[in-house]
Amino acid sequence: MECIFCKIIKGEIPSYTIYEDEIVKVFLDVNPDHNGHTLIIPKKHYINIEDIDTDTLNYIMKISKQIYDLLMEKLSPDGITLIQNNGLPQVVKHYHLHLIPKYKNEIKEDIKSVFDKITK
Repeated sequence: MECIFCKIIKGEIPSYTIYEDEIVKVFLDVNPDHNGHTLIIPKKHYINIEDIDTDTLNYIMKISKQIYDLLMEKLSPDGITLIQNNGLPQVVKHYHLHLIPKYKNEIKEDIKSVFDKITK
């Protein structure tokens, strides 16, 4: 069975994509913990940190800095948590890095409104 992230990469499932190149796709989580909850996924299917090669891992971290800066500029959170789960806590078995903005006083917004703020 093909994973949901592979289907997003192929365009079979729509996403709120904020960045994409030949190696990664960056999009908003459809079930966000907070406004701007973003996922960075490699386009090649890797299961977890044990499976992914170091070059791709380093590239994801490079992109995470750019996305961090973008989220800080566009959404003005009070901080951003980066999380990468493996094994039991990993819901989707396709390597991904979460960037989760945190706010002292957050008013939850719908995903489309957050996407519009980030992409303007």
